[in-house]
Amino acid sequence: MSTLTMGLNASQMPEIARPDAGVALVTQWTVGAPDRQEASADAALAAWERVPWPQDLLSMNSYVGTSGADVLTYSQWTSTEAYREFLRSGGPPPDIERPDPVMYRLYRSRTSNRRPPGCIVVVEVKFDGPDEPRQRRWVDTVFEALDAEPVLHPGGIAGYFHLSIDGTRVLNYAEWTSEEAHCEAIENSGQGTVGGGTKWREVRDFPGVLSSGFTRYRFFRGRTK
Repeated sequence: MSTLTMGLNASQMPEIARPDAGVALVTQWTVGAPDRQEASADAALAAWERVPWPQDLLSMNSYVGTSGADVLTYSQWTSTEAYREFLRSGGPPPDIERPDPVMYRLYRSRTSNRRPPGCIVVVEVKFDGPDEPRQRRWVDTVFEALDAEPVLHPGGIAGYFHLSIDGTRVLNYAEWTSEEAHCEAIENSGQGTVGGGTKWREVRDFPGVLSSGFTRYRFFRGRTK
């Protein structure tokens, strides 16, 4: 029987821009086979069902990659200080071997329509060193590219742009109606972006970017306070 406390909603997708979420913890890893994906995603969440839910943990969510190889967890906490205090007091329950999470805070978001998401596209950009103003400039450049598009693909629902606390990464948690819609937008652009305008060249050629890429996921399971 689950030991989760009352007031938690099961299997509900998280509200990424909820005002009480001060920090998001994101972990991405590869398990290599579709039959291990759901087991890994389930184990990552089930570990929290065996212990009392931390007061400052707002949601814990797991996702499986549409390619059949990847798993992602996305959790929301009230603040970085609350999460660090939780670590000092013993930390999370053991579950499965996976990388340490990256700590992010939400910077900007954009919503095009309110349709239910059928696919989550996680875009991750890594820079050659910590530089928060540069993180912000990269995100702002993406918004300028989006604003310059005469018509955006109708499959795009929302984008939530996060800055890593250490200043070295940007992560966009993007909601799409379907995997097919995102594939179509990328293909139609002719340049590996979700739009075909020239402003996207500034995004692709942004100074200091070490790597960038995206992974498509579907929501698997979650708990929300």
